[in-house]
Amino acid sequence: MLRGNDSDGGADGAEEGAADAAADRAVVDDEVVRFTSDLIRIDTTNRGDGACRERPAAEYVAERLAEAGLDPLILESAPGRANVVARVGGADPLAPALLVHGHLDVVPADPDQWTVHPFAGEVRDGMVWGRGAIDMKNADATMVALARSWARTGRRPHRDIVLAFTADEEGTGAYGAEWLAREHAGLFEGCTEGVSESGAYTFHTRTERGGPARLYPIGAGERGSAWLTLTAGGTAGHGAKVNHDNAVGALAAAVARIQEHRWPVRLTPVTRAAITEIGAALGIKVDLDAADFDADRDLDALLDRFGPAAKLVRATVRNSTNPTMLQAGYKVNVIPETATAGVDGRVLPGAEEDFRATLDDLTGPRVEWDYHHRSVPLVSPVESPTYAAMRTALLAHDPDAHVVPVCLSGGTDAKQFSVLGITGYGFTPLRLPPELDYGALFHGVDERVPVDALRFGARVMDRFLTTVE
Repeated sequence: MLRGNDSDGGADGAEEGAADAAADRAVVDDEVVRFTSDLIRIDTTNRGDGACRERPAAEYVAERLAEAGLDPLILESAPGRANVVARVGGADPLAPALLVHGHLDVVPADPDQWTVHPFAGEVRDGMVWGRGAIDMKNADATMVALARSWARTGRRPHRDIVLAFTADEEGTGAYGAEWLAREHAGLFEGCTEGVSESGAYTFHTRTERGGPARLYPIGAGERGSAWLTLTAGGTAGHGAKVNHDNAVGALAAAVARIQEHRWPVRLTPVTRAAITEIGAALGIKVDLDAADFDADRDLDALLDRFGPAAKLVRATVRNSTNPTMLQAGYKVNVIPETATAGVDGRVLPGAEEDFRATLDDLTGPRVEWDYHHRSVPLVSPVESPTYAAMRTALLAHDPDAHVVPVCLSGGTDAKQFSVLGITGYGFTPLRLPPELDYGALFHGVDERVPVDALRFGARVMDRFLTTVE
């Protein structure tokens, strides 16, 4: 009799627990969409001139976290340039803490070019529209919704989770993550790893035999930023007279050399793993260590076989330098004394010395160059338990997919937090339909995210954060 009663009670308890879990999922499903819309409506446009005001978005986030019983801190690096940091206590106080960070600022958007006003936060056709829907107010909303879920249900992550909502990621990070790491390092005590944007989204492609394949790239490295200013000096004079000491000519020649330079292939451990694992997912045999494989000669042909999936790695097999700005003179018949150019350089881990030496050669003796902005390249282990937990969480919700590591071609706030010894990963889960081009939505017109993708992402992130040890 006792056994029967226990069994019935257990069944009743299980049913009640399942009902409670379903009810909480429904709340998370609602909140992650609503919070994304609300945050989009708060215009936090960052034009890089220091005038952005993240404060209203920071206050919104802090209020939602405070309602969940947390003690969020709003930290201003300058008037209006606000960040939010809060800590969620884990079940094991001896375990290392995990940083989960997202930025509150967004790039500019011209309403005249959009189907839906970029700051309306409108839900239409199953999508949340607006600037920040992908980059990255969707992830901020997920962080807030999950913190509230844990408070409602009494569930706790294994590790302490430090939530950071930063200013100025779309600038240089000087008002956000860089300032936090320098001035408030104590808030991140115990954090050994961090997760943030630009990873774990669905990348639709096809196998070599033509069948569909879904990849989820996880960011496990970043190229470093090397924004350069080139300066050429010369002799000013009349435009009608011969002048062999022409600053414009010297600068133009250097810019042309930089544009035409083909950087050699340099495969980091992350990119080697990416090429190998993408090849396996597509049914393409890859042996980068084969005696007859020459990366500079053969890699591009191999990546051509990857089809659309080549985009995941092609930009990160080399350093890059793209001329982006030119400035000289004030009148067509006056030869100026100086001319300047801007170059967007990106540097792979371990390639900094080669980058500098090559720029010295390309610019030559007539042109000086220096860093306008510089950030370190990153590489993160793909054999770590944290990476394994991210992979497991994704496959639990999309078991037929393939999870692959990638190095990001650009950069995130992970660079700023790396000075605290925090290893960074790009992990913002989204299951996207084939017709939606994730890459084109970043900083693009009609940025939007499917409602279903937000809900998928919240469930994957919840599983990851509550299971990773």
